[in-house]
Amino acid sequence: MAGGTESTDLLPGTQAGTVGPSNHVSGGSAIDGFIAVISNNGSSVIRSTYIGTSGADQIFGIQFDNKGFPYVMGQTTGSWPVINATYSNAGGKQFIAKLQPDLSSFIYSTAFGSGAATPNISPIAFLVDRCENVYISGWGGQIGANFQSAGTTGLPTTPDAIKSTTDGKDFYFFVLKKDASSQLFGSFFGENNVAPNAGSDHVDGGTSRFDQNGVIYQAICGNCNLGSRPSYPVTTGAWATVNNASGAGCNLTMVKIAMNLAGVGAGVQSAIDGKINNAGCVPLTVVFTDTVANAKSYEWYFNYVPGTPPDLITTVPNTSFTYNTVGNYTVMLVAVDLNTCNQRDSSFINIRVGSIKADLRPFWQPIGSGCPKFTYEFINNSVTDPSRPFMDTSFAWDFGDGSPLVPAKIGAANAVTHTYPALGTYLPKLILKDTAYCNNPDDSTFTISIADNVKAIIATPAAGCVQYNAVFKNNTLNGVSYLWDFGDPSSPNNSSTLANPTHLYVSAGVYTVRLTATNSGTCNITHDTTFTITVLNSPIPDFSFAPDPPLENTPTTFTNLSSPDAVRFKWVFGDGDSLLTTSRVPVQHQYNATGTFNACLTAYNIAGCDSTICKPVSAVIVTLVDVPNAFTPQSGDINSIVMVRGFGISKMQFIIWNRWGQKVFETNNRLQGWDGKVKGVVQPMDVYAYTLSIEFFDGKKTTKKGDITLIR
Repeated sequence: MAGGTESTDLLPGTQAGTVGPSNHVSGGSAIDGFIAVISNNGSSVIRSTYIGTSGADQIFGIQFDNKGFPYVMGQTTGSWPVINATYSNAGGKQFIAKLQPDLSSFIYSTAFGSGAATPNISPIAFLVDRCENVYISGWGGQIGANFQSAGTTGLPTTPDAIKSTTDGKDFYFFVLKKDASSQLFGSFFGENNVAPNAGSDHVDGGTSRFDQNGVIYQAICGNCNLGSRPSYPVTTGAWATVNNASGAGCNLTMVKIAMNLAGVGAGVQSAIDGKINNAGCVPLTVVFTDTVANAKSYEWYFNYVPGTPPDLITTVPNTSFTYNTVGNYTVMLVAVDLNTCNQRDSSFINIRVGSIKADLRPFWQPIGSGCPKFTYEFINNSVTDPSRPFMDTSFAWDFGDGSPLVPAKIGAANAVTHTYPALGTYLPKLILKDTAYCNNPDDSTFTISIADNVKAIIATPAAGCVQYNAVFKNNTLNGVSYLWDFGDPSSPNNSSTLANPTHLYVSAGVYTVRLTATNSGTCNITHDTTFTITVLNSPIPDFSFAPDPPLENTPTTFTNLSSPDAVRFKWVFGDGDSLLTTSRVPVQHQYNATGTFNACLTAYNIAGCDSTICKPVSAVIVTLVDVPNAFTPQSGDINSIVMVRGFGISKMQFIIWNRWGQKVFETNNRLQGWDGKVKGVVQPMDVYAYTLSIEFFDGKKTTKKGDITLIR
């Protein structure tokens, strides 16, 4: 442990051979930091040392690296000694020191700050990461007369700072590289607030921490301006982006920053049957995940033995393994990234595989008279292998209403009763607590609903198509158990006790579904309801077409011959064109190339059931092209648009110019023409010139030029 003292008495424990066998305190005019090593049973102080200067020194945090070396950080008003440190700030009043585990000497000692006479910041959080980098967060500024500091002005920043300038009253984040060799990161955080009565971003009781990956989780009392408030640096989509306090009130602000300096990390986690767990029954399949997931590759040892090669190497942070033999297994994950400061990091977890399973069988029933019933009897009927009988402490009842757990001994003779406080739905459970069984920890959760009455309600689509997989939605009020009859006696699966089952209807027909809902805690206990489902066959699509055989450059007429129950149709002509319609009127389609096309008709009935038929349709196209020499815009008839007319056109470029050589229209679409307008204005009556480049479906090409008269 570490801290500060202004006592002149000697610390308990041995100070001989430490860095500070004596203090710098003189009549209470100064403060020294101290470090003490306490025995692991708390009975004695084994070793202790003073650490400080002739000024006031206060240790704010103590942390340890992976090798067990202690690090301290804090404030000083004296001249802090710089020892074995490449990086330091002259006159810095925030110190960092690494010591030998026996406190006999400094491995290094350094200070950072602006060189002011008093500390710049009040330190809040402290970390030593996997790479032995040191992290500090703190705040500077003044909060009233009793909490004053030199402020954050002049503190060193790095080029990647989140905020590189300060109003003197910000938060400050600092990272020192291993062995005090350089500054890895320095940044301010907070609002820019220079008003005379501006508040300071600070902490007055909040808790902040770094995690082992060098991520800061910081609570800040911010946005405290006594006048108009500046914008606080919130992120888009944050839960709250404005200060809702009235007047000059501060808000709690929260920030999480990943500094990405801690090197590669490993944090293996195991899951069994979708739940985080490390024990189960043989054969046991375990899903392993690296919760850090910042490595380039992963080495997996599913039964780790020192000196053996990995069982699997992956580039993704998760895998699975099945244990087929009872036993206890040590799993090691090594996360690897050779470009980071530590290159490799290991993480371990123990997996326990057993063969004796506890079969949880809770029984419950309401007791007493009256309704609804608030008092229930609970009986533990669980069973297991006779060679490993249950103990009285193997199980516990959780009644699901916040009351304390109660031992759940086996058998009706050990039944317990519990009275619920009010109407409502409760989720009690029988909990297995005994590690002798391979499925520990396990529980069996059930539902107790205390209400006046149960009412069965079915919600599902009322019509479907063969084969119809009906998905039943149960909207029952106050139900606990259910029995479904799907009204399909020819099916081997005509019933279900699931709350929300499914059923496949393989034949068309009208089916009456019955749901019976039960809740022994209600007054009516049971209630049933029925629901009708109509299952329809798909319609039968059919069509004919003419002329057959085809005639040159003649459109094909399709006649709809589908069954009367079809109400909607989709034509697909096989050349990229299609048509959606509800009409049975014959449809004409002009093919644009010689060939045989797979024309299809899909018919739909009122339930959306569909069926499709396709037939080969031939077309004969003789390539032709021409352009009309006159048109009458806004006439409302076929002559109101001038466009290319022809057969077999595959590609084209059609351009029209006015007499001044200005382009008034251009298209590559054979189905698009000119309506005589430019920017919405009908052009004057005149003679216009055009050019046309054509490529036909058979590869032949041609060009045309000519005049078009616009008549108004």
